[in-house]
Amino acid sequence: MIYYNNNDILIRDMVETDPQIITDEEIAQGWVNQKVEKYTQRLKDVAEGKCIALVAEYKGNIAGYFNVYPNSMGGSFGGKGLPELVDFGVLMKYRNHGIGNTLMQVAEDLAKKYSDTVYLGVGLHRDYGSAQRMYIKRGFIPDGTGLWWQGKNLEPYADMKNDDETAIYMSKKL
Repeated sequence: MIYYNNNDILIRDMVETDPQIITDEEIAQGWVNQKVEKYTQRLKDVAEGKCIALVAEYKGNIAGYFNVYPNSMGGSFGGKGLPELVDFGVLMKYRNHGIGNTLMQVAEDLAKKYSDTVYLGVGLHRDYGSAQRMYIKRGFIPDGTGLWWQGKNLEPYADMKNDDETAIYMSKKL
């Protein structure tokens, strides 16, 4: 399905050939820990009715991705019937063309079909800086539960690692 289309940006459902392309592009930009299974799992979740997996194209090239889980079980709002936005990314060479904001708008519009509130987790190291700023600009507010690591809320003074599994959760009224 196509959710958005103008002359440059197209937002559509993820298809079977996308995971390898996304993985190869992320590795090429220096994200050497990426695995195709991260994206093939999204397709499995789509097949099971758990997720809407979005892909952005810019001038015909895959440029980004985002996923909407209408009734997520993860994070600080998990199991409360709220949609979660998961795993947002725009390839570096396609940034600053409005792709991220367009993906966000499409994801929020989809989430609005399920609830008047949406949430997401955002990583804390510098690679997440542009996403952190965008979420704040779009009205997301930290939920106040503090740090989460490897899917669990950390107790005060707990040891953790500042990796891709470290996040804070934020929500937004739609």
